[in-house]
Amino acid sequence: MSEGRDHRAYWRANLRIMTSLLVVWFLGSYGLGILWVEPLNAYTIGGFPLGFWFAQQGSIYIFVFLIAVYVFWMDRLDRAYGVD
Repeated sequence: MSEGRDHRAYWRANLRIMTSLLVVWFLGSYGLGILWVEPLNAYTIGGFPLGFWFAQQGSIYIFVFLIAVYVFWMDRLDRAYGVD
């Protein structure tokens, strides 16, 4: 990746990936744990209301999953631009 244009395209793609994952993280942690907690509390997991579960545990699981997705996407992006 020697040209400036490839560098900008790589960075744009990287920012697109990070933005997508941050939106999912926001919706998973803030949305499911705070904004939509009341409707989710109508359901239970292991005896706990689903909204409470997302606020305490679900957002952590979502975050760990997003790390794995980020690694996968960045590996593909690095190979596509020859920076692996």
